[in-house]
Amino acid sequence: MRYRLAWPAPWLFGLGLLPLLRIIYLGVAGELGANPIEFITRSTGTWALVGLLLTLAVTPLRRLTGWTGLMRHRRTLGLFAFFYACLHALAYVWLDQFFDPAAILHDIVKRPFVTAGFAAFTLLVPLAMTSTRAMMRRLGHRWSVLHRLIYPAALLGVVHFLWLVKKDLTEPLAYAVVLVLLLALRLPWGRRALGAIRGQ
Repeated sequence: MRYRLAWPAPWLFGLGLLPLLRIIYLGVAGELGANPIEFITRSTGTWALVGLLLTLAVTPLRRLTGWTGLMRHRRTLGLFAFFYACLHALAYVWLDQFFDPAAILHDIVKRPFVTAGFAAFTLLVPLAMTSTRAMMRRLGHRWSVLHRLIYPAALLGVVHFLWLVKKDLTEPLAYAVVLVLLLALRLPWGRRALGAIRGQ
């Protein structure tokens, strides 16, 4: 019997690295703007949220199109979301707080948007740690229960963005609308609607 390693598709792996390569290019070119730390932190956070929403979009798209091959890419999308969440957290801890535990703890306790972001990141850690097929087999049905943490993690990510932005809420509200839609499509009536659309 032949076994195949579950490497991500090269095109998806390349696309997932593009945001990071863009940040590196802009940094080398000195084009990160007047506040490079804010640019790096905001960009990595945005792509972490985009990755979460794309991961949540896989199942509805599969139901809509019938293309089961989409499910092969869900884990890769989720890991890229975690990757950019790690870069986002690192940018905050290193570039913004200079690894000062007291300052970080103060921010987590006193600033609601930091609290929400920290909570979202904490929920993503066990998902990334159990993303392998070996862990799926070891956990059995508990794996599916555990990985439902992606829902509150995505919700907290949107809340983090909403509370972070002080003036123009257009962008975080757009992410909120997409998240609500993706969650609604998982409800019974949402699944029926997708089935009806596909049957037309």
